Amino acid sequence: MSTPSDRKYSKEHEWIKIEGDTGIVGITDHAQNALTDIVFVELPEPGRKTEAGKPFAVIESVKSVSDVFAPADGEVTEANKELEEHPELLNQSPYDKGWIAKIKVEKQDESLMSAQEYDDFVAKEAH
Repeated sequence: MSTPSDRKYSKEHEWIKIEGDTGIVGITDHAQNALTDIVFVELPEPGRKTEAGKPFAVIESVKSVSDVFAPADGEVTEANKELEEHPELLNQSPYDKGWIAKIKVEKQDESLMSAQEYDDFVAKEAH
């Protein structure tokens, strides 16, 4: 799966797509592959404050439990409730239907990477 160029990526394998002052957040295809079959998502509640680089959601797979780190300071405005019934959407559609939350962005993480930088980072990490 190609890495969409319309968003920014973190070293923890999250992505954020900015639309106005809202950031849509999810995990990358690389992350969902590493996690394998996702069975549960603990979504953040709307109104919750986020801090860049700090956990704000949890993903449970058959292999492990992993934190999802916020790629921006802000406030959760919406969580993808569809993931409560269908956590496998994170595996099937990590860049589309598998988004985790929307955040009213106050400040983005300065270390976020472009799609090309992220692909290079993942390639280096694999070696």
